[in-house]
Amino acid sequence: MAAALYDAEFGYYNRSDLQRWGREADYRTSAERSELFAVTFARYFARLYEELGRPACWTIVEGGAGEGRFAQRVLRSLAEEYPHVFEATRYCLDEISEDSESRARELLAAFRERVWYNSRETVDKGIYFSNELLDAFPVHRITNSGESYVTLDAEDRFVWTTGPFSTPQLAEHALSLAEGQISEVNLEVDDWFAGVAAKMEQGFVITVDYGAEEDELYDPVLRPDGTLRAFSRHGFVDDVLSAPGEYDITSSVNWTQVKRAGERLGFEVVEFAPQDKFLLSAGLLEELQKRLTRVESQADKVRLTTDAKEMILPGGMASSFHVLVQKRG
Repeated sequence: MAAALYDAEFGYYNRSDLQRWGREADYRTSAERSELFAVTFARYFARLYEELGRPACWTIVEGGAGEGRFAQRVLRSLAEEYPHVFEATRYCLDEISEDSESRARELLAAFRERVWYNSRETVDKGIYFSNELLDAFPVHRITNSGESYVTLDAEDRFVWTTGPFSTPQLAEHALSLAEGQISEVNLEVDDWFAGVAAKMEQGFVITVDYGAEEDELYDPVLRPDGTLRAFSRHGFVDDVLSAPGEYDITSSVNWTQVKRAGERLGFEVVEFAPQDKFLLSAGLLEELQKRLTRVESQADKVRLTTDAKEMILPGGMASSFHVLVQKRG
């Protein structure tokens, strides 16, 4: 999974010949697609800035920032609506894909004095934000009898095979699985959180993704085959091993694990809610009304209201997403 997604030359996220995002591509995230998503979070960020005591300088780090669309909209919104926050803001894009970073640099040229890329400096006060990042971490696929590995069959096609657990942590997890149940374990979440915490003195970690609490995620009745899946052209790929590097591979986030990882590092949960409820509480409808008064064409108004409906109505794009906010300091 790591090679298929992140290989420097052939990995899905590093290839410059693929259109990953958009209506005609493989997926559409709220952060990249919707202006309302970004400006509502900008409004929320401004609130957190006040909670941190209006620091003279603070940092917003965006993990898995992609091509910079969310960053562009947040910075523009802060500049227009919260200039005192904008003047204090240092925005850092943390992005592993060189292709995405190159596109982001072009998109964010107007904000070049405010934007940094892959900085390793410690953040005194600030925010670490990510949207659909953790679900793209490589996972271990296990059953109660062993771990799944990838091998070649007689015709040189990638297929699954079973072998011993690669680490004792997986063997411990496998004890809770039912006979024949398949599950994924994301060991990288703990290392990721440790890395974030090591660079943040005081502030908030905001994680937006799809997933479930541990008891639901590993329920053998609800998910007997786990959650590992691949997407291409907005549809499911039947065999995730069929063409590595050609499509997005993902698995659902274990929210219980993310909360525990934060607690061990001194972060307390201050909010955890479905994305629709979180956005409504953060002021999405107010931002919608504000923007409806600024646009004149009916097409723009329809686009804005459609975006809002997809993010807050039951069964919409965001119905399976959650927002987790954790704070230290």
